[in-house]
Amino acid sequence: MSGGGVRAWPAAALAALLLALTAAAPEAAATAPPGAPTAAVDRREAPKGGTVTVTGGGWRPGTLLTLLLCGQNMIGGTNACANADGRAVTTGADGTFRRDLPVVAPPRPCPCVVHVATVTGDAAAADAPLAVTGHPVAALPEQPGGERLGVLDAGLEGSSGLLTWFGAPAGRRLVVTVANLGPGPAKDPVFRVGLARGVLAPSWEERPWRGTVAAGSRERVALDVELPAGAYGDYTVSLAYGGRTLVEQPWAVGRPWGVTLFWILLGVVVPLAVFRAGMAVVDRVRPRTPAGAPEAAGNPGGAPALPWFTPAADPRAEPPPGPPPDPRAGPP
Repeated sequence: MSGGGVRAWPAAALAALLLALTAAAPEAAATAPPGAPTAAVDRREAPKGGTVTVTGGGWRPGTLLTLLLCGQNMIGGTNACANADGRAVTTGADGTFRRDLPVVAPPRPCPCVVHVATVTGDAAAADAPLAVTGHPVAALPEQPGGERLGVLDAGLEGSSGLLTWFGAPAGRRLVVTVANLGPGPAKDPVFRVGLARGVLAPSWEERPWRGTVAAGSRERVALDVELPAGAYGDYTVSLAYGGRTLVEQPWAVGRPWGVTLFWILLGVVVPLAVFRAGMAVVDRVRPRTPAGAPEAAGNPGGAPALPWFTPAADPRAEPPPGPPPDPRAGPP
C-alpha cells in the first residue's frame, strides 16, 4: 500500500506544478478568434500607483498602438479612460509588443480593462481585464436591447469629380463592418456621424440605419457624408453609437483650384470687355466725313484718319512746299 502511495506522489506533484504555472501565466483580455489581435496583463489585480506589464500579439508589424486604463469595460468610449496616463508602443516585426502601464484611477468605476487600439491604418482593438485595488466597482450601465456594437473594419469610399474642383460639395461614403457583441439584437440602430476639421470638435448628425444586427453577427453599414460647398483641408469622420465613438477616419480634401482659375479669367475678361465697349463708344461719337466730300488723301475709304483734323488744318504743321520760283519772272 505504501508502494502505491509512492507511485501516486509524482502525479500529484505534477498536477500541483501545472496548476501553479497556470495561475502565474498572464491574464488574457478575452477569448479572441484565431488571427485576431490580443492583449494581456501580467496580473489580475494591481494597486493604484503601481505598474503592470501589457503584452500582445497578432497585430500588424510596425503599428503604433495606444494603451489606456478604462473603467466600465470602456462602454462609454474613451471618456471612461485615464487618457492623461496612457502609453504608446510600436509593434515589432512579428506583430507583438510589450509595454509597462501605470495603474491609476480611471474616471469611471470598475470593472476595468486595459484597452489597446491602433492609432493609424485599419482600426483594430483588444481589451485585457484588470482589477484596480481600492477603486469603486459598480454594475455596468444597461444598454437598450442588450446590444453592444463594435467596428471590425472601416473606410471611406468614393472620389471627387470635376465639379468638386470648381467648388461643388465633396462627398464620401463611410462603410463600416459592424459586429454585435451583446446578447440582444440591434434593430434599426441610430448612428451618429461626426465631421470635424483639423483639431476642432466634430459636429454630429444622427443617421438611422434600417436593418437588424443579430447577436454575434456582423453587418455592412454604409452612410453618406457630405461637406459644404467650397470646403477643403484635413477632416475627420467619426461614427458613434450608444454614447461611444466606434471609429474615426481621416479625410483630406483638396483645394478647389477651379474657383481660383475662374476668378483669374474673370479678372482678364471683364477689363477686356470694358475696353471693347469704350472703343465702341469712341467710334460712335467721333466726327464723320459729310456725304459728297472729297476723300482724304491717303484714305481711300473717305473716313478721316485719327486725329480728327487734316494736316493742313493743324496750326503746328509746316506750310506745304510751293513750286520752285521761275528764274525768268521779275521781282514780285
